[in-house]
Amino acid sequence: MSVTVRVPAKVNVQLAVGAARPDGFHDLANVFLAVSLYDEVTAAPADGLTITCEGPDADKVPLDRTNLAARAAELLAARHGIAPDVHLHIKKDIPVAGGMAGGSADGAGALLACDALWGLDTPRDVLLEICAELGSDVPFSLVGGAALGTGRGEKLTELPVGGTFHWVFAVADGGLSTPAVYGEFDRLAEGVDVPEPAASPALLEALATGDTTALADGLANDLQAPALSLRPSLAATLTAGTEAGALAALVSGSGPTTAFLVKDAETAAAVAAALTASGTCRTARVATSPAPGAVVLGS
Repeated sequence: MSVTVRVPAKVNVQLAVGAARPDGFHDLANVFLAVSLYDEVTAAPADGLTITCEGPDADKVPLDRTNLAARAAELLAARHGIAPDVHLHIKKDIPVAGGMAGGSADGAGALLACDALWGLDTPRDVLLEICAELGSDVPFSLVGGAALGTGRGEKLTELPVGGTFHWVFAVADGGLSTPAVYGEFDRLAEGVDVPEPAASPALLEALATGDTTALADGLANDLQAPALSLRPSLAATLTAGTEAGALAALVSGSGPTTAFLVKDAETAAAVAAALTASGTCRTARVATSPAPGAVVLGS
């Protein structure tokens, strides 16, 4: 018997970052939106804990205990006093190290898959506690839809979404380290009075009403400047997408994937084709939002 869980990527339609805290983290106002690019995590019985991976850039995915999927299995097993005997197979479709929470998605997917495989029926609030222990983005990968993340992003308030939004994601060559981008944020913020992060009321209203134009006006990412500082070539990608017809463009999370909000599916296809032809990115992917969180596909 095996259990497969599908789990979505995310885009941060607003990422407001506060000053560095004493523990090294940053307080955030992080408006997450799940998008229709998915990884699948399959859990099967095994003697011990093993991981395999297939899909784009699978060779860049760690197959040891540093993988969040492995850590999820270990933490869940420890909560229930059992051995983490499971084989986890990750079918990647979310860009690796791309600022779209692919690793976090795999952690949430493995957690739900192992819970189902082992017949544990762990309460959802406990699953979310384990997610928060795994990483700041992992709880949202479990929840999906749209949510405001506060604290370091792990404290979620689910948000209403009043329509479908169309996106194009330009996948860059290579990844960007999230800690490195936050480090560059801190460097750029030296001597600057960094305001307390807060969600934009206008952006939340745009989500709730499904107003694509208003959402485009409100897109914001405080990590964009440090990501561009570390990877200046991303500016050309952002320009190519907006010139091709995107309503707005931003770096997705800590990058280097860039996100383009467009008015409809037809425009999405045209912008994706233009980005691919521009030579400023490795590939471009079309997606919609919101998307459901981690869900068991079958056993």
